[in-house]
Amino acid sequence: MDKKSLIDFWVSDNTLQRMNSFRFTTLVTFFCVILIISNIASTKMTQFAGLTLDAGTILFPLSYIFGDVFAEVYGWKVSRKVILLWFSCIVLNALILYIVQVLPVASFWENQISYETILGLVPRITLGSIFGYLAGTFSNAWTLLAIKKITGAKWLWMRTIGSTLVGQTFDSTVFCLIAFLGTMGHADLFALALSNIIFKVAIEALFTPVTYRVVAFMKKGD
Repeated sequence: MDKKSLIDFWVSDNTLQRMNSFRFTTLVTFFCVILIISNIASTKMTQFAGLTLDAGTILFPLSYIFGDVFAEVYGWKVSRKVILLWFSCIVLNALILYIVQVLPVASFWENQISYETILGLVPRITLGSIFGYLAGTFSNAWTLLAIKKITGAKWLWMRTIGSTLVGQTFDSTVFCLIAFLGTMGHADLFALALSNIIFKVAIEALFTPVTYRVVAFMKKGD
């Protein structure tokens, strides 16, 4: 593949200069690292403000800003590649943790059960993250288009809020079922999924002005 073909493969617009910037590299790095950490942090359950959350959910909304920035600044082709990179990173992380888990245990090491109890959940959480993301993305897009057919170009707020609510409902429900079904009671699982939906929708709405600022900053270039 020659240089021009490689560029066309990655970008659809004149975004090559932005992709070569330090800001782009930093953004991709933080995006992948945050999502890897959030999958590990999700092994702990926490409660605050009346909500029951896996701890990774507190960190996960930062990925929304990154996702919106990639789409707005660099276009769909670049966003797709970054998402595939994220998938690869979290799968590799889960695979390494699983391999470590099944390695022979040293005779003097007494923490194998603790390791399996905590980090043994990461592969399930990883699967939940991937399938939850896919379910949320497709349902979000479908809802956005369905509402637009009814309202036309009017009431953008209705499309964005409505699609976010539906997308996060699918995302959180699929994630919680795959990651935690069988590890807690049904009532606790329902509370966890509902809390995830409320928290993610609220944070995404709250972070919208931040996203605009980050997009403007990234478009300025280095």
